[in-house]
Amino acid sequence: MAFVKVMIHAVWGTKNREPYLTKEIKPVVLAHIRENAKEKKIFIDTIDGSTEHLHCLFGLNADMTIAKVLQLVKGESAFWINANQITKTKFEWADEYYAASVGESQIETVRKYIQGQEEHHRTKTYQEEAEEFLRTYNLQRHG
Repeated sequence: MAFVKVMIHAVWGTKNREPYLTKEIKPVVLAHIRENAKEKKIFIDTIDGSTEHLHCLFGLNADMTIAKVLQLVKGESAFWINANQITKTKFEWADEYYAASVGESQIETVRKYIQGQEEHHRTKTYQEEAEEFLRTYNLQRHG
């Protein structure tokens, strides 16, 4: 048996930054994502965001890649949102995402950051935040 604890902070947005995730819709979508992840044995520690993007702190298990987790979370949630007509128009996530590992000492900081998204985005746009994320984690485009 493998014992693994790898925490990942991922961020992904709606296609064309459409503000689909309103006060009414976001809680429903987040609850569904959590339930779907649980069924697929994906541990979501913290998830939140604003109207056009989500942040998720999740545990990466021994037999799953970041790409696979995000495919299962993003793909299934978009399908579910459209099948249940949660939004008035067709819902899509953007193809791109940002992801970085989180050390044990930074987990609480990342949790608080994710939980403070509504407040955070009163002063900073998603684009500004994405650029900061790329700089902070020194991320390079792959794939």
